[in-house]
Amino acid sequence: MTRIRTLVVDDEPIARERVLSLLQQEDDVEVVGECGDGAQAVAAIQHQVPDLVFLDVQMPGVDGFGVIEAIGPEKMPTVVFVTAYDEYALRAFEVHALDYLLKPFGRDRFRQTLTHARAHLERRRAGDLGRRLLALVNDIKPEAPKLDRLIVKSGGRVFFLRTGDLDWIEAAGNYVRLHLGEESHLFRETMNRMESRLDPKRFVRIHRSRIVNTERIKELQPWFNGEYVVVLRNGARLPLSRGYRDKLQEQLGKGF
Repeated sequence: MTRIRTLVVDDEPIARERVLSLLQQEDDVEVVGECGDGAQAVAAIQHQVPDLVFLDVQMPGVDGFGVIEAIGPEKMPTVVFVTAYDEYALRAFEVHALDYLLKPFGRDRFRQTLTHARAHLERRRAGDLGRRLLALVNDIKPEAPKLDRLIVKSGGRVFFLRTGDLDWIEAAGNYVRLHLGEESHLFRETMNRMESRLDPKRFVRIHRSRIVNTERIKELQPWFNGEYVVVLRNGARLPLSRGYRDKLQEQLGKGF
């Protein structure tokens, strides 16, 4: 059973005792502390890192809203505001409080709030787990930004090429050769790396050693043994490898 680490914050001792006594009846709740003012609450949240905080709105010095401001909304645990004034209810939800308890509250209302908190925390934990698994699958590396231009040095000159202007790319040893109309340039990069850096909505690999800009495709012509040749608008003819046919079909959105 996952324990809900809970902090109770209220400047009134009797009010704190009321919440604590109700929490003691819940098997899945672990009270990690109680605070009598906002400054103590900020320190306790930073030190204890609770899952759930029952937070009084009106306190001398730093009030409940001040606690959230000090911690930061993005780092704040799940909050249930406790207040004697319902005028604070709307503002409580504006700062993304899960719920609020209006003093004096009964056991049924308290348990309703706690049920709501359990469901919220379960969803949040499931979301956190999903994000951690996704990060693990991606080897905890952020996705590299897609290339929108290339800087190519050749013969003492520097060329600035927009990737959208590329017709096709072919492997050339430790380089790739970039084809743009009548021009071609050698660029030091591997095919796999090049493929991963280009926009997959525009560029697709049609062969182990060729990548094509789908916006430059004019037609597909049948070739031997059920294979095809990709014909570009500049007249280039590029054989389509059988192993990459499905990928091109998917990109073009139609079968052939």
